[in-house]
Amino acid sequence: MKRRVVVTGIGVLSPVGTGIKEAWKNIVEGRCGVTKIIGEEYENLPCKVAGFVHESGVKFELSKHFKKAELKTMAPATGYALLAADQALKDADLQSITDETKQNTGVAVGMGMIDLNDICNTYESLKKGYHHVSPFFVPRILPNMAAGQISIKYGFRGPNHAVSTACATGAHAIGDSYRFIRHGDADIMVCGGTEACISPMSIAGFCRIRALSTSFNEEPEKASRPFDKRREGFVMGEGSAILVLEELQHALNRKAHIYAEILGYGLSGDASHLTAPRSDGTGAFLAMERTIRDANIDVCEVTYVNAHATSTPLGDAIETKAIKNVFRGNCHNIAVSSTKGAHGHLLGAAGNLESVFTIKAVEEGILPPTVNLETVEDREINFVPIESQVWKWSGKRIALKNAFGFGGTNACLCFSQYA
Repeated sequence: MKRRVVVTGIGVLSPVGTGIKEAWKNIVEGRCGVTKIIGEEYENLPCKVAGFVHESGVKFELSKHFKKAELKTMAPATGYALLAADQALKDADLQSITDETKQNTGVAVGMGMIDLNDICNTYESLKKGYHHVSPFFVPRILPNMAAGQISIKYGFRGPNHAVSTACATGAHAIGDSYRFIRHGDADIMVCGGTEACISPMSIAGFCRIRALSTSFNEEPEKASRPFDKRREGFVMGEGSAILVLEELQHALNRKAHIYAEILGYGLSGDASHLTAPRSDGTGAFLAMERTIRDANIDVCEVTYVNAHATSTPLGDAIETKAIKNVFRGNCHNIAVSSTKGAHGHLLGAAGNLESVFTIKAVEEGILPPTVNLETVEDREINFVPIESQVWKWSGKRIALKNAFGFGGTNACLCFSQYA
């Protein structure tokens, strides 16, 4: 029999708050963490809004948590991941574990983009001379260093894995970790994604492909609006969310708190376009269908989908089409929402942050709202507009979480109430 996998720890650094309690409270209350970008270097760019990490309503500062010498060795995204991992391990009560347990504990944390500021600043340093290039430059920009730093800090010697699949990164990291545990490669996995790529270069790059919202610069809290008729592009966000996954019996033996169970994981490729999803939605459809098959459940048992929906005109419409194809006659029995209206699009840390909110929805029976959804285009589905809703379902609460990335990479996870 395949081993069962459960979630026993959660850590969050996000635009809607730091720590699972603050972040979930703000999500449920429909609060938005998107703010205006301040700085001369952004003045001539079309988009001037973003979702920075916040703690108790104040912009988060890594310098308050790490020494200067430590920050020289790591990219900001790695710092976020280390802090989120610390939260998750404390939440799971795994701060002190035996050496044998460490051998069976792995890490899978990825990022979608490296820090472009590092690249630009180091290039300017090189102009001054070779010796001005930091010896930490290469370790800072390697996408696997968040996983490496967590593994080194805690002595975890199980799988040391990094995923970089654009905006599907965080979901793939969770799914791969689920499989590591299910197939016996580890008993515990610390997993997720991290991102800290808001910079003039990245904003300019995404603006050039017309991917970002540009019409709400003076109303930043309204800029990210998944499924809404006025949506026109996504809002970049940053942060990290780390989960602790654990083999069920291992968790039960130590009487750990279980948030939810992971039932399935599915992947697919669009094989279509560099940045646009496949127009017929078959890539997303296959990821969801394969997840349901892997979970060994009937499609009618799923009653909530946490959508990838980034607030782009094309992407949201295609995902809606894919969801309707998966559920067919059962669309009236499901709810679909995207929390990106509240925190923006965290790129490589999107799938994992939104998995956290999906897990909490499963645990507490509350459907997180789609913030800024003022005009619904498709009335056949409940998109949970503006305000959270009670998850009205008499059976076991089961949800899907979608995550899609440039290059046509798709991932889907299935979370369930533990019972």
